Amino acid sequence: MDIKKLNGANMDIDFSNPLFNPKGCPWNKEENTTEHKCAVKNTSICDYFCGVEYLDTVLCSYPGKKIEEEK
Repeated sequence: MDIKKLNGANMDIDFSNPLFNPKGCPWNKEENTTEHKCAVKNTSICDYFCGVEYLDTVLCSYPGKKIEEEK
């Protein structure tokens, strides 16, 4: 099976629903907020969001800084 990396997806990823991810967003827990969302459809991508891996695994730079893409 070939896996291709495709750019331009319009995702909506939010760990505020405890039924989906009971651990929640580590940044929200540390800062006692609900402001962090990995990606909000048509709006933004969290500064710490590093992508999604097969099967539905979100990559987050917690507790470090965002890994900058090489240009």
